[in-house]
Amino acid sequence: MNNSSSKRSIQGMVVSDKMDKTVVVLTERLVKHPKFHKYIKRHVKYKAHDRDNRCGIGDKVVIIESRPLSKEKRWKVCEILEKAK
Repeated sequence: MNNSSSKRSIQGMVVSDKMDKTVVVLTERLVKHPKFHKYIKRHVKYKAHDRDNRCGIGDKVVIIESRPLSKEKRWKVCEILEKAK
């Protein structure tokens, strides 16, 4: 796939692959608390298009932004960084 610079890419872990051609990817980021200046983990789940159903639970993947593919799917799996054991 072409990974153009205008599209955002996010790294995360696959937490569900029960749907056909779709995976749920959990991403985490650290945010600094404005008052207490501690770092807090925030997580978001994205539904991503997996055309060949190659991803499994526990895989580390990179997803990129795409056009809306369904009601909630706006991301595509770009590459699998690490397969689950």
